[in-house]
Amino acid sequence: MRKRWISLLVTGLLVGGVLTPASPALAAPTFKVPFPCGQSWSGQTRTGHSPANAIDFNRTDDLGDPVVASAPGTVDRVTDLGGTSYGKYVRINHGGGYSTYYAHLNGFNVSVGQTVGYGKVLGWVGSTGGSTGPHLHYEQRLNGGDIQARFNGALALYWGTKTYTSDNGCSSGSGNGTVDTSGTALTVRSGPGTGYASVGTVADGTRVTIACQTSGTTVTGTYGTSSIWDRIGSGRFIADAYVYTGHDGYIPGVPRC
Repeated sequence: MRKRWISLLVTGLLVGGVLTPASPALAAPTFKVPFPCGQSWSGQTRTGHSPANAIDFNRTDDLGDPVVASAPGTVDRVTDLGGTSYGKYVRINHGGGYSTYYAHLNGFNVSVGQTVGYGKVLGWVGSTGGSTGPHLHYEQRLNGGDIQARFNGALALYWGTKTYTSDNGCSSGSGNGTVDTSGTALTVRSGPGTGYASVGTVADGTRVTIACQTSGTTVTGTYGTSSIWDRIGSGRFIADAYVYTGHDGYIPGVPRC
């Protein structure tokens, strides 16, 4: 009789195991490029990287540039390993087993336990730890293991180098202006300066949305002389000297590219 009860119990457990549905996997956060809105960065992946799915981000003169949270979460590690490995790095716990790493920083702007959202500055690009030059070493992980990174749900380039333009924190920081050239169409450039390629024109009187502003070639226009350039689309910049924004200089609340 005892053996029969044990057999029934085991059978019941097996049946229960078959019938009990597995817990659904939690969806990944919508990760964004870990830099302020409108900035473009070169991201490199390579099979010899450690870990393999990490991305190294660079752009010209990037030492000291801000690094921001790529998704909301809680900071659970702010660590300085000195002259080895990641050096100064931050880790964010995004829930559901997902986390992100930001390494080789030259300084911190957050503390353990702090809740962060998109666009929160975590620290600044540096060359600490085992780095041989300024860059951001970035990782996305699931349950502790590195995974191939995605931005806005799209898989990053593996393997090679690709330019990524950030829309991190863009939703609340755009501005507006009106092109004023006294009738002449305003040239749109691929970058913030007259030395960049022309990628079109904007007609006089056009109302434009300004995603971010940066400095570039000094231009004398309708509103005086200025080195400010306004990004009005991906790879599309116009000289602020020809744009009426209602502000003398940078627009308050609009991010720097």
